[in-house]
Amino acid sequence: MIRAGLCSVTFRALTPEALVDLAAETGVEAIEWGGDRHVPPGDVAVAQQVRALCEAKGILPSSYGSYVRAGTEGCLEDFAAVLVSARALGAGNIRVWAGDRIRAEAGVAGFEACAKDLAEMARRAAEHGITISVEYHRNTLTEEAEDARDLLRTADHANLFSYWQPVPGRGRARWLEELALLQPWLGDLHVFYWIMTESGQQRRPLAEGLDHWRALFDAWRPAPTWPHPRCGYLEFVQDDDAARFLDDMRDLRRLCHPVAA
Repeated sequence: MIRAGLCSVTFRALTPEALVDLAAETGVEAIEWGGDRHVPPGDVAVAQQVRALCEAKGILPSSYGSYVRAGTEGCLEDFAAVLVSARALGAGNIRVWAGDRIRAEAGVAGFEACAKDLAEMARRAAEHGITISVEYHRNTLTEEAEDARDLLRTADHANLFSYWQPVPGRGRARWLEELALLQPWLGDLHVFYWIMTESGQQRRPLAEGLDHWRALFDAWRPAPTWPHPRCGYLEFVQDDDAARFLDDMRDLRRLCHPVAA
């Protein structure tokens, strides 16, 4: 089973009510709620309200998308508020970030500090039946799959997993290599299609990248201990346009449910 999901940061300007309504109309099955806008860390009342909105529409508030950065000063204190909100939201997973620089810039001490914090976050979350997933992202210790693998091995906690998303421009062969390298820790995917141009990265309709994404979904094997149904979260759309979102979500649903489509 693969759920067609949505990252709430795709529409930061929408209220939670409007976002849930849009999600329900377009077949979204799960939402990763962002802590920067829709569900602020530590605000239990808001988290409970959002949970009720999701339950009323039959949508799972599956993940809490935090902006806590392991390995940075005060991150464990910040994580305490995140964990409170995730529990109130009913999320089964929390997204965290691996530092604020690449491995070469962080050095050995920075790398080890990040791994230690990730392990502690995973330990605390496990007490409440919530998994921890590290964002796979540029300008962090998970910019490269090899570094992400080493970080996860160093943290060495059974409740710690990794997201994956495509770095624009690397190409399908490298994307497939990354999925394979991360497979022992792999959880959910963030789904979008961006290309590199002379002026930088450019968002494109998901339809243009469907051949790539079909191959990636075929290769996607979650970690043996990943306890949740897989979820592909649509993250960002071209021009932040709701009309383009309708097309992208339709294509994501085709990826998640090819037989039904």
